[in-house]
Amino acid sequence: MDKIENVTLAYLTNDDYQELKKAMLESYITMPNQYWREYQIKDLIEKFPEGQVVIKVNDQIAGCALSLIVDGERFNKNHTYKEITGNYTFNTYNPHGNILYGIDIFIVPEFRGLRLGRRLYDYRKELCETLNLKGIAFGGRIPNYHKYAAEMSPKEYIDKVRHKEIHDPVLSFQISNDFYPTRILKGYLEGDRASNEYAVLLKWDNIYYEEATETPGTLKKVVRLGLVQWQMRSYKDVEDVMQQAEFFVDAVSGYRCDFALFPEFFNAPLMAKDNHLTEAEAIRNLAKFTPQILDRFAQMSVSYNINIITGSMPLVREDVLYNVGYLCRRDGSVEYYEKLHITPDEAKVWGMKGGRKLHTFDTDCGKIGVLICYDVEFPELSRLLADEGMDILFVPFLTDTQNGYSRVRNCSQARAIENECYVAIAGSVGNLPKVHNMDIQYAQSIVFTPCDFAFPANGIKAEATPNTEMILVVDIDIDLLRELNRFGSVRNLYDRRKDIFELKKANTK
Repeated sequence: MDKIENVTLAYLTNDDYQELKKAMLESYITMPNQYWREYQIKDLIEKFPEGQVVIKVNDQIAGCALSLIVDGERFNKNHTYKEITGNYTFNTYNPHGNILYGIDIFIVPEFRGLRLGRRLYDYRKELCETLNLKGIAFGGRIPNYHKYAAEMSPKEYIDKVRHKEIHDPVLSFQISNDFYPTRILKGYLEGDRASNEYAVLLKWDNIYYEEATETPGTLKKVVRLGLVQWQMRSYKDVEDVMQQAEFFVDAVSGYRCDFALFPEFFNAPLMAKDNHLTEAEAIRNLAKFTPQILDRFAQMSVSYNINIITGSMPLVREDVLYNVGYLCRRDGSVEYYEKLHITPDEAKVWGMKGGRKLHTFDTDCGKIGVLICYDVEFPELSRLLADEGMDILFVPFLTDTQNGYSRVRNCSQARAIENECYVAIAGSVGNLPKVHNMDIQYAQSIVFTPCDFAFPANGIKAEATPNTEMILVVDIDIDLLRELNRFGSVRNLYDRRKDIFELKKANTK
Protein backbone atom coordinates (compact mmCIF):
# COMPACT_ATOMS: atom_id res chain seq x y z
CA MET A 1 0.00 0.00 0.00
CA ASP A 2 1.29 3.44 -0.95
CA LYS A 3 1.70 6.23 1.55
CA ILE A 4 -1.64 7.40 2.92
CA GLU A 5 -2.33 10.96 1.83
CA ASN A 6 -6.01 11.21 2.75
CA VAL A 7 -8.86 9.19 4.26
CA THR A 8 -12.38 10.38 3.52
CA LEU A 9 -15.91 9.20 4.25
CA ALA A 10 -18.45 9.91 1.51
CA TYR A 11 -21.94 8.99 0.39
CA LEU A 12 -21.99 6.20 -2.16
CA THR A 13 -23.02 7.37 -5.65
CA ASN A 14 -24.06 5.59 -8.81
CA ASP A 15 -20.78 6.67 -10.43
CA ASP A 16 -18.89 4.62 -7.80
CA TYR A 17 -20.35 1.30 -8.93
CA GLN A 18 -17.57 -0.14 -11.10
CA GLU A 19 -14.95 0.62 -8.46
CA LEU A 20 -17.32 -0.69 -5.77
CA LYS A 21 -17.81 -3.96 -7.67
CA LYS A 22 -14.04 -4.46 -7.82
CA ALA A 23 -13.79 -3.80 -4.06
CA MET A 24 -16.61 -6.28 -3.36
CA LEU A 25 -14.97 -9.03 -5.44
CA GLU A 26 -11.68 -8.51 -3.56
CA SER A 27 -13.47 -8.62 -0.19
CA TYR A 28 -15.96 -11.48 -0.72
CA ILE A 29 -13.30 -14.14 -1.19
CA THR A 30 -15.35 -16.99 0.32
CA MET A 31 -18.51 -16.00 -1.63
CA PRO A 32 -17.20 -14.67 -4.97
CA ASN A 33 -20.54 -14.68 -6.80
CA GLN A 34 -22.54 -12.94 -4.06
CA TYR A 35 -22.01 -9.28 -4.72
CA TRP A 36 -24.47 -6.43 -5.26
CA ARG A 37 -25.56 -5.72 -8.83
CA GLU A 38 -25.64 -2.20 -10.21
CA TYR A 39 -29.44 -1.92 -10.24
CA GLN A 40 -29.55 -2.96 -6.58
CA ILE A 41 -27.05 -0.29 -5.53
CA LYS A 42 -29.00 2.33 -7.49
CA ASP A 43 -32.19 1.24 -5.73
CA LEU A 44 -30.53 1.48 -2.30
CA ILE A 45 -29.18 4.96 -3.01
CA GLU A 46 -32.57 6.13 -4.24
CA LYS A 47 -34.41 4.81 -1.18
CA PHE A 48 -31.96 5.82 1.56
CA PRO A 49 -28.92 7.78 0.30
CA GLU A 50 -27.51 8.72 3.72
CA GLY A 51 -27.45 5.04 4.72
CA GLN A 52 -24.96 4.09 1.98
CA VAL A 53 -21.37 5.27 2.53
CA VAL A 54 -17.87 4.44 1.35
CA ILE A 55 -14.55 5.14 2.93
CA LYS A 56 -11.75 6.10 0.57
CA VAL A 57 -7.99 6.02 1.02
CA ASN A 58 -6.08 8.16 -1.46
CA ASP A 59 -9.39 8.57 -3.32
CA GLN A 60 -9.70 4.79 -3.74
CA ILE A 61 -12.63 2.85 -2.23
CA ALA A 62 -11.28 0.96 0.78
CA GLY A 63 -14.57 -0.05 2.38
CA CYS A 64 -18.33 0.31 2.31
CA ALA A 65 -21.34 0.20 4.62
CA LEU A 66 -24.91 -0.33 3.39
CA SER A 67 -27.99 0.14 5.59
CA LEU A 68 -31.79 0.23 5.69
CA ILE A 69 -34.33 1.64 8.13
CA VAL A 70 -36.75 -1.10 9.18
CA ASP A 71 -39.53 -1.72 11.66
CA GLY A 72 -37.73 -3.20 14.66
CA GLU A 73 -40.69 -5.24 15.88
CA ARG A 74 -41.00 -6.95 12.53
CA PHE A 75 -37.44 -8.25 12.53
CA ASN A 76 -36.79 -8.68 16.25
CA LYS A 77 -37.37 -12.43 16.01
CA ASN A 78 -35.63 -15.06 13.87
CA HIS A 79 -35.22 -13.94 10.26
CA THR A 80 -32.99 -14.53 7.27
CA TYR A 81 -30.93 -12.19 5.14
CA LYS A 82 -33.39 -12.66 2.28
CA GLU A 83 -36.25 -11.62 4.53
CA ILE A 84 -34.57 -8.53 5.92
CA THR A 85 -33.69 -7.31 2.41
CA GLY A 86 -37.07 -8.25 0.91
CA ASN A 87 -35.43 -10.90 -1.30
CA TYR A 88 -32.83 -8.27 -2.25
CA THR A 89 -35.47 -5.77 -3.39
CA PHE A 90 -35.15 -3.61 -0.23
CA ASN A 91 -38.93 -3.24 -0.02
CA THR A 92 -38.50 -3.75 3.73
CA TYR A 93 -37.20 -0.19 3.91
CA ASN A 94 -39.51 1.90 6.06
CA PRO A 95 -38.70 5.61 6.42
CA HIS A 96 -40.89 5.63 9.55
CA GLY A 97 -39.16 2.61 11.10
CA ASN A 98 -37.10 2.76 14.29
CA ILE A 99 -34.07 0.53 13.62
CA LEU A 100 -31.05 1.11 11.38
CA TYR A 101 -30.32 -2.35 9.96
CA GLY A 102 -26.85 -2.96 8.55
CA ILE A 103 -27.09 -5.13 5.46
CA ASP A 104 -23.42 -5.02 4.49
CA ILE A 105 -20.07 -3.73 5.64
CA PHE A 106 -16.62 -4.63 4.37
CA ILE A 107 -13.03 -3.43 4.14
CA VAL A 108 -10.86 -4.33 1.15
CA PRO A 109 -8.06 -6.71 2.31
CA GLU A 110 -5.34 -4.26 1.24
CA PHE A 111 -6.64 -1.67 3.71
CA ARG A 112 -7.36 -3.87 6.72
CA GLY A 113 -5.54 -3.06 9.94
CA LEU A 114 -6.17 0.69 9.65
CA ARG A 115 -9.28 0.64 11.85
CA LEU A 116 -11.38 1.80 8.91
CA GLY A 117 -14.21 -0.54 9.90
CA ARG A 118 -14.51 1.33 13.18
CA ARG A 119 -15.04 4.57 11.25
CA LEU A 120 -17.91 3.01 9.31
CA TYR A 121 -19.52 1.75 12.51
CA ASP A 122 -19.06 5.17 14.11
CA TYR A 123 -20.81 6.75 11.14
CA ARG A 124 -23.75 4.38 11.56
CA LYS A 125 -24.00 5.29 15.23
CA GLU A 126 -23.98 9.02 14.45
CA LEU A 127 -26.60 8.50 11.75
CA CYS A 128 -28.76 6.53 14.17
CA GLU A 129 -28.58 9.36 16.70
CA THR A 130 -29.20 12.05 14.09
CA LEU A 131 -32.32 10.28 12.79
CA ASN A 132 -33.52 9.54 16.36
CA LEU A 133 -33.68 5.80 15.73
CA LYS A 134 -33.92 3.32 18.58
CA GLY A 135 -30.72 1.52 17.67
CA ILE A 136 -28.71 -0.48 15.15
CA ALA A 137 -29.13 -4.17 14.36
CA PHE A 138 -27.62 -6.62 11.90
CA GLY A 139 -26.92 -10.30 11.43
CA GLY A 140 -23.25 -10.83 12.16
CA ARG A 141 -21.43 -13.73 10.53
CA ILE A 142 -19.28 -16.10 12.61
CA PRO A 143 -16.78 -17.20 9.94
CA ASN A 144 -14.58 -19.27 12.26
CA TYR A 145 -17.47 -21.37 13.55
CA HIS A 146 -16.95 -24.13 10.97
CA LYS A 147 -13.69 -25.00 12.77
CA TYR A 148 -15.61 -25.74 16.00
CA ALA A 149 -19.02 -26.89 14.75
CA ALA A 150 -18.33 -30.55 15.51
CA GLU A 151 -17.52 -29.89 19.15
CA MET A 152 -19.81 -27.04 20.24
CA SER A 153 -23.12 -25.37 19.53
CA PRO A 154 -23.34 -21.82 18.13
CA LYS A 155 -24.32 -20.60 21.60
CA GLU A 156 -21.22 -22.15 23.18
CA TYR A 157 -19.07 -20.70 20.41
CA ILE A 158 -20.47 -17.19 20.93
CA ASP A 159 -19.91 -17.42 24.71
CA LYS A 160 -16.28 -18.39 24.16
CA VAL A 161 -15.77 -15.54 21.70
CA ARG A 162 -17.28 -13.11 24.23
CA HIS A 163 -14.88 -14.35 26.90
CA LYS A 164 -11.96 -14.18 24.44
CA GLU A 165 -11.31 -17.92 24.61
CA ILE A 166 -11.82 -18.05 20.82
CA HIS A 167 -11.14 -15.30 18.30
CA ASP A 168 -13.63 -14.71 15.52
CA PRO A 169 -12.54 -11.98 13.06
CA VAL A 170 -16.07 -10.66 12.63
CA LEU A 171 -17.83 -11.24 15.95
CA SER A 172 -14.84 -10.23 18.08
CA PHE A 173 -14.58 -6.95 16.18
CA GLN A 174 -18.28 -6.21 16.52
CA ILE A 175 -18.31 -6.86 20.26
CA SER A 176 -15.33 -4.54 20.67
CA ASN A 177 -17.43 -1.83 18.97
CA ASP A 178 -20.14 -2.00 21.67
CA PHE A 179 -22.53 -4.32 19.82
CA TYR A 180 -24.06 -7.07 21.91
CA PRO A 181 -25.51 -10.43 20.79
CA THR A 182 -29.24 -10.96 21.37
CA ARG A 183 -30.09 -14.18 19.54
CA ILE A 184 -28.79 -16.80 17.11
CA LEU A 185 -30.18 -16.66 13.56
CA LYS A 186 -30.31 -20.08 11.90
CA GLY A 187 -30.05 -20.32 8.12
CA TYR A 188 -29.38 -16.58 7.94
CA LEU A 189 -27.13 -16.19 4.90
CA GLU A 190 -27.50 -18.85 2.22
CA GLY A 191 -24.13 -20.20 1.10
CA ASP A 192 -22.19 -18.94 4.15
CA ARG A 193 -20.41 -22.24 4.79
CA ALA A 194 -17.78 -20.71 7.05
CA SER A 195 -20.54 -19.83 9.52
CA ASN A 196 -22.59 -22.97 8.82
CA GLU A 197 -25.25 -20.44 7.74
CA TYR A 198 -25.57 -19.24 11.34
CA ALA A 199 -25.42 -15.58 12.29
CA VAL A 200 -25.73 -13.57 15.50
CA LEU A 201 -28.31 -10.81 15.78
CA LEU A 202 -26.21 -7.95 17.14
CA LYS A 203 -27.59 -4.70 18.48
CA TRP A 204 -26.46 -1.27 19.59
CA ASP A 205 -28.82 0.96 21.58
CA ASN A 206 -29.12 4.68 20.93
CA ILE A 207 -29.04 6.16 24.42
CA TYR A 208 -30.37 9.46 23.06
CA TYR A 209 -33.48 7.96 21.48
CA GLU A 210 -36.71 9.75 22.34
CA GLU A 211 -40.14 8.21 21.86
CA ALA A 212 -42.51 10.25 19.76
CA THR A 213 -45.01 12.14 21.89
CA GLU A 214 -48.28 13.88 21.13
CA THR A 215 -47.65 16.55 23.74
CA PRO A 216 -45.35 19.49 22.94
CA GLY A 217 -41.90 19.72 24.46
CA THR A 218 -39.25 17.20 25.40
CA LEU A 219 -37.20 16.45 28.47
CA LYS A 220 -34.48 19.00 29.09
CA LYS A 221 -30.95 17.72 28.58
CA VAL A 222 -29.06 20.60 30.22
CA VAL A 223 -30.62 21.22 33.62
CA ARG A 224 -29.92 24.24 35.83
CA LEU A 225 -29.96 23.73 39.59
CA GLY A 226 -30.39 26.46 42.19
CA LEU A 227 -29.17 25.43 45.67
CA VAL A 228 -30.20 27.60 48.61
CA GLN A 229 -27.64 27.76 51.42
CA TRP A 230 -30.03 29.08 54.04
CA GLN A 231 -29.03 31.32 56.95
CA MET A 232 -30.64 30.42 60.28
CA ARG A 233 -31.77 33.66 61.94
CA SER A 234 -34.68 34.97 64.00
CA TYR A 235 -37.98 35.41 62.14
CA LYS A 236 -41.12 37.09 63.48
CA ASP A 237 -43.56 34.58 62.06
CA VAL A 238 -44.21 32.14 59.22
CA GLU A 239 -44.89 35.00 56.82
CA ASP A 240 -41.43 36.39 57.56
CA VAL A 241 -39.88 32.97 56.80
CA MET A 242 -41.78 32.62 53.53
CA GLN A 243 -40.78 36.11 52.40
CA GLN A 244 -37.16 35.03 52.73
CA ALA A 245 -37.92 31.75 50.95
CA GLU A 246 -39.62 33.64 48.11
CA PHE A 247 -36.62 35.94 47.82
CA PHE A 248 -34.46 32.91 47.07
CA VAL A 249 -37.00 31.36 44.70
CA ASP A 250 -37.17 34.67 42.85
CA ALA A 251 -33.37 34.83 42.68
CA VAL A 252 -32.79 31.34 41.26
CA SER A 253 -35.78 31.71 38.95
CA GLY A 254 -34.20 34.87 37.63
CA TYR A 255 -31.27 32.73 36.54
CA ARG A 256 -33.78 30.41 34.80
CA CYS A 257 -33.09 27.50 37.12
CA ASP A 258 -35.14 24.34 36.68
CA PHE A 259 -34.93 23.35 40.35
CA ALA A 260 -34.67 25.18 43.67
CA LEU A 261 -33.41 23.06 46.57
CA PHE A 262 -33.97 24.14 50.20
CA PRO A 263 -32.30 22.55 53.25
CA GLU A 264 -33.72 20.22 55.88
CA PHE A 265 -35.72 22.00 58.62
CA PHE A 266 -35.08 25.45 57.13
CA ASN A 267 -38.17 26.65 59.10
CA ALA A 268 -36.71 25.66 62.47
CA PRO A 269 -36.38 29.33 63.61
CA LEU A 270 -40.15 29.35 64.14
CA MET A 271 -39.63 27.16 67.22
CA ALA A 272 -38.09 30.12 69.09
CA LYS A 273 -41.47 31.24 70.42
CA ASP A 274 -41.96 27.77 71.92
CA ASN A 275 -38.58 27.57 73.59
CA HIS A 276 -40.31 27.38 76.98
CA LEU A 277 -41.79 24.02 75.95
CA THR A 278 -40.03 20.70 75.73
CA GLU A 279 -38.22 19.98 72.46
CA ALA A 280 -40.84 17.36 71.54
CA GLU A 281 -43.70 19.81 72.13
CA ALA A 282 -41.95 22.61 70.24
CA ILE A 283 -41.39 20.60 67.07
CA ARG A 284 -44.99 19.35 67.07
CA ASN A 285 -46.08 22.97 67.16
CA LEU A 286 -43.71 23.66 64.28
CA ALA A 287 -45.48 20.91 62.30
CA LYS A 288 -48.67 22.97 62.37
CA PHE A 289 -47.09 25.40 59.88
CA THR A 290 -46.26 22.70 57.31
CA PRO A 291 -49.57 22.81 55.33
CA GLN A 292 -49.36 26.60 55.08
CA ILE A 293 -45.73 26.52 53.94
CA LEU A 294 -46.53 23.81 51.39
CA ASP A 295 -49.33 25.92 49.92
CA ARG A 296 -46.98 28.87 49.48
CA PHE A 297 -44.29 26.77 47.82
CA ALA A 298 -46.84 25.18 45.48
CA GLN A 299 -47.99 28.64 44.41
CA MET A 300 -44.42 29.85 43.92
CA SER A 301 -43.47 26.84 41.77
CA VAL A 302 -46.15 27.82 39.25
CA SER A 303 -45.76 31.58 39.38
CA TYR A 304 -41.94 31.44 39.14
CA ASN A 305 -41.92 28.51 36.67
CA ILE A 306 -39.55 26.37 38.72
CA ASN A 307 -39.60 22.96 40.38
CA ILE A 308 -39.13 23.43 44.13
CA ILE A 309 -37.75 20.82 46.49
CA THR A 310 -38.87 22.16 49.82
CA GLY A 311 -36.13 20.67 51.97
CA SER A 312 -37.97 19.09 54.88
CA MET A 313 -40.43 19.96 57.63
CA PRO A 314 -42.02 18.12 60.55
CA LEU A 315 -45.44 16.61 59.90
CA VAL A 316 -47.82 14.90 62.33
CA ARG A 317 -49.86 12.14 60.74
CA GLU A 318 -52.18 10.00 62.89
CA ASP A 319 -50.37 11.40 65.95
CA VAL A 320 -46.98 10.17 64.65
CA LEU A 321 -44.23 12.73 63.97
CA TYR A 322 -42.41 12.43 60.65
CA ASN A 323 -39.77 14.38 58.75
CA VAL A 324 -41.14 15.05 55.26
CA GLY A 325 -40.58 17.25 52.23
CA TYR A 326 -42.35 18.05 49.00
CA LEU A 327 -41.63 18.26 45.31
CA CYS A 328 -43.68 21.16 43.97
CA ARG A 329 -43.57 20.92 40.19
CA ARG A 330 -44.00 23.96 38.00
CA ASP A 331 -47.05 22.35 36.39
CA GLY A 332 -48.85 22.66 39.76
CA SER A 333 -48.59 19.01 40.88
CA VAL A 334 -47.19 18.13 44.30
CA GLU A 335 -45.72 14.91 45.72
CA TYR A 336 -44.07 14.19 49.04
CA TYR A 337 -41.01 12.27 50.24
CA GLU A 338 -40.06 11.10 53.72
CA LYS A 339 -36.95 10.73 55.80
CA LEU A 340 -36.64 6.98 56.22
CA HIS A 341 -33.75 6.78 58.69
CA ILE A 342 -34.18 8.92 61.78
CA THR A 343 -31.04 9.89 63.65
CA PRO A 344 -30.71 8.78 67.28
CA ASP A 345 -31.08 12.42 68.37
CA GLU A 346 -34.29 12.94 66.35
CA ALA A 347 -35.79 9.82 67.88
CA LYS A 348 -34.64 10.51 71.44
CA VAL A 349 -35.30 14.27 71.68
CA TRP A 350 -38.27 14.73 69.33
CA GLY A 351 -39.86 11.29 69.29
CA MET A 352 -39.70 11.24 65.50
CA LYS A 353 -40.22 8.08 63.42
CA GLY A 354 -38.95 7.10 59.99
CA GLY A 355 -41.21 6.97 56.96
CA ARG A 356 -41.63 4.18 54.41
CA LYS A 357 -41.97 6.00 51.07
CA LEU A 358 -39.12 5.57 48.58
CA HIS A 359 -39.38 6.14 44.84
CA THR A 360 -38.25 8.39 42.01
CA PHE A 361 -40.21 11.37 40.72
CA ASP A 362 -40.85 12.17 37.07
CA THR A 363 -40.15 15.78 36.15
CA ASP A 364 -39.74 17.80 32.96
CA CYS A 365 -36.00 17.34 33.48
CA GLY A 366 -36.01 13.55 33.89
CA LYS A 367 -36.27 11.29 36.91
CA ILE A 368 -35.06 12.59 40.25
CA GLY A 369 -34.77 11.22 43.76
CA VAL A 370 -34.69 12.91 47.16
CA LEU A 371 -33.01 11.57 50.30
CA ILE A 372 -33.08 13.65 53.46
CA CYS A 373 -29.72 14.06 55.23
CA TYR A 374 -29.02 10.81 57.18
CA ASP A 375 -30.70 8.74 54.45
CA VAL A 376 -27.85 9.42 52.02
CA GLU A 377 -25.54 7.49 54.36
CA PHE A 378 -27.39 4.27 53.47
CA PRO A 379 -26.24 3.29 49.94
CA GLU A 380 -29.08 0.84 49.35
CA LEU A 381 -31.63 3.67 49.06
CA SER A 382 -29.92 5.53 46.24
CA ARG A 383 -29.15 2.27 44.41
CA LEU A 384 -32.85 1.42 44.40
CA LEU A 385 -33.59 4.88 43.01
CA ALA A 386 -30.87 4.43 40.38
CA ASP A 387 -32.52 1.18 39.31
CA GLU A 388 -35.66 3.25 38.65
CA GLY A 389 -33.71 5.55 36.32
CA MET A 390 -32.75 8.43 38.61
CA ASP A 391 -30.53 11.08 37.01
CA ILE A 392 -30.35 13.63 39.85
CA LEU A 393 -30.35 12.93 43.57
CA PHE A 394 -31.24 15.87 45.83
CA VAL A 395 -30.09 15.81 49.46
CA PRO A 396 -31.46 18.51 51.77
CA PHE A 397 -29.52 18.29 55.03
CA LEU A 398 -29.00 19.87 58.45
CA THR A 399 -25.75 19.26 60.34
CA ASP A 400 -24.45 21.00 63.42
CA THR A 401 -20.78 19.98 63.39
CA GLN A 402 -18.16 19.53 60.71
CA ASN A 403 -18.07 15.83 61.59
CA GLY A 404 -21.75 15.44 60.74
CA TYR A 405 -21.37 17.50 57.59
CA SER A 406 -18.41 15.39 56.45
CA ARG A 407 -20.53 12.24 56.72
CA VAL A 408 -23.22 13.74 54.49
CA ARG A 409 -20.71 15.19 52.05
CA ASN A 410 -18.54 12.10 51.65
CA CYS A 411 -21.50 9.73 51.38
CA SER A 412 -23.18 12.00 48.82
CA GLN A 413 -20.07 11.99 46.66
CA ALA A 414 -19.91 8.20 46.89
CA ARG A 415 -23.55 7.99 45.78
CA ALA A 416 -22.73 10.04 42.64
CA ILE A 417 -19.98 7.62 41.66
CA GLU A 418 -21.83 4.42 42.57
CA ASN A 419 -25.04 5.35 40.79
CA GLU A 420 -23.63 7.34 37.86
CA CYS A 421 -25.82 10.33 38.69
CA TYR A 422 -25.59 13.93 39.84
CA VAL A 423 -26.02 14.60 43.56
CA ALA A 424 -26.97 18.07 44.83
CA ILE A 425 -26.77 18.78 48.56
CA ALA A 426 -27.97 21.93 50.34
CA GLY A 427 -27.76 22.81 54.02
CA SER A 428 -28.25 25.63 56.54
CA VAL A 429 -25.63 27.83 58.17
CA GLY A 430 -25.58 30.11 61.19
CA ASN A 431 -27.04 29.54 64.66
CA LEU A 432 -30.28 29.62 66.64
CA PRO A 433 -29.38 30.40 70.27
CA LYS A 434 -33.07 30.63 71.24
CA VAL A 435 -34.06 27.20 69.93
CA HIS A 436 -33.21 24.12 71.97
CA ASN A 437 -31.49 21.29 70.07
CA MET A 438 -30.86 23.61 67.07
CA ASP A 439 -27.97 25.70 68.40
CA ILE A 440 -25.41 25.74 65.56
CA GLN A 441 -25.24 24.70 61.93
CA TYR A 442 -22.37 23.84 59.57
CA ALA A 443 -22.83 23.49 55.80
CA GLN A 444 -21.32 23.76 52.36
CA SER A 445 -23.73 23.14 49.47
CA ILE A 446 -22.26 21.19 46.54
CA VAL A 447 -23.14 19.47 43.28
CA PHE A 448 -21.26 16.18 42.84
CA THR A 449 -20.69 14.30 39.59
CA PRO A 450 -19.31 10.89 38.69
CA CYS A 451 -15.54 10.80 38.22
CA ASP A 452 -14.81 10.15 34.55
CA PHE A 453 -13.38 12.02 31.58
CA ALA A 454 -16.56 13.97 30.78
CA PHE A 455 -16.78 15.26 34.36
CA PRO A 456 -14.48 17.16 36.75
CA ALA A 457 -11.58 14.98 37.85
CA ASN A 458 -12.43 15.49 41.53
CA GLY A 459 -16.14 14.80 41.01
CA ILE A 460 -17.22 18.30 42.11
CA LYS A 461 -19.15 20.37 39.59
CA ALA A 462 -19.51 23.41 41.88
CA GLU A 463 -19.48 24.24 45.58
CA ALA A 464 -20.65 27.11 47.75
CA THR A 465 -18.55 29.02 50.24
CA PRO A 466 -18.77 27.17 53.60
CA ASN A 467 -20.95 28.71 56.31
CA THR A 468 -22.10 31.67 54.21
CA GLU A 469 -25.65 32.45 53.13
CA MET A 470 -25.78 32.28 49.35
CA ILE A 471 -27.23 30.52 46.32
CA LEU A 472 -25.30 28.15 44.07
CA VAL A 473 -26.41 27.99 40.42
CA VAL A 474 -25.08 25.01 38.46
CA ASP A 475 -25.70 23.56 34.98
CA ILE A 476 -25.59 19.78 34.56
CA ASP A 477 -25.75 17.78 31.32
CA ILE A 478 -27.97 14.67 31.46
CA ASP A 479 -26.61 13.34 28.15
CA LEU A 480 -23.19 12.96 29.78
CA LEU A 481 -24.74 10.42 32.15
CA ARG A 482 -26.07 8.42 29.20
CA GLU A 483 -22.62 8.27 27.67
CA LEU A 484 -21.11 7.29 31.00
CA ASN A 485 -23.66 4.48 31.47
CA ARG A 486 -22.53 2.84 28.24
CA PHE A 487 -19.01 4.04 27.52
CA GLY A 488 -17.46 5.10 30.83
CA SER A 489 -14.02 4.00 31.97
CA VAL A 490 -15.90 1.98 34.57
CA ARG A 491 -19.62 1.21 34.60
CA ASN A 492 -20.78 0.86 38.18
CA LEU A 493 -24.39 0.13 37.26
CA TYR A 494 -23.80 -2.15 34.29
CA ASP A 495 -21.01 -4.20 35.87
CA ARG A 496 -22.88 -5.21 39.01
CA ARG A 497 -22.68 -8.94 39.75
CA LYS A 498 -26.39 -9.61 39.90
CA ASP A 499 -25.60 -13.30 39.65
CA ILE A 500 -24.28 -13.24 43.23
CA PHE A 501 -26.31 -10.52 44.94
CA GLU A 502 -29.72 -8.91 44.70
CA LEU A 503 -31.26 -5.69 46.01
CA LYS A 504 -35.00 -5.08 46.02
CA LYS A 505 -37.61 -3.14 47.93
CA ALA A 506 -39.57 -4.80 50.67
CA ASN A 507 -43.35 -4.83 50.49
CA THR A 508 -44.24 -1.81 52.65
CA LYS A 509 -48.01 -1.94 52.17
